[in-house]
Amino acid sequence: MAQVEATTERIIAADAETVFDALADYSGTRAKVLPEHFSEYEVREGGDGEGTLVHWKLQATSKRVRDCLLEVSEPTDGQLVEKDRNSSMVTTWTVTPVGEGKSRAVVTTVWNGAGGIGGFFEKTFAPKGLARIYDLVLARLAAEVEAGVEK
Repeated sequence: MAQVEATTERIIAADAETVFDALADYSGTRAKVLPEHFSEYEVREGGDGEGTLVHWKLQATSKRVRDCLLEVSEPTDGQLVEKDRNSSMVTTWTVTPVGEGKSRAVVTTVWNGAGGIGGFFEKTFAPKGLARIYDLVLARLAAEVEAGVEK
């Protein structure tokens, strides 16, 4: 089994603390910024960063739906890590300042891919598909926090 990785990033016109707080707000902002690829969203414990347990179904393709139960930790400042209890998938969100009133949000997801020919196709196509989904999340997050900054 080879490790599969998908990464995407976006510069957001809001300070890093504002962006991070919005990402960590699983009971509010996070639910609002998820695109249609996510369903059955439910905060089961916590709701704000470290200690949160959140569930969703992620529909990566028309045939591939992943049932996710994620434990959230904050190992360092500006970083959220979501570990799926149902698989090897780990998603890391990192928010860093990049100048006055701007930040860079990077999301990286890694998991143990399948072996054989299926694994080849997974490693080839899954990262692009997942990066597109998370690019949508980051675009919606940017719209949400930038609208708050303008108020």
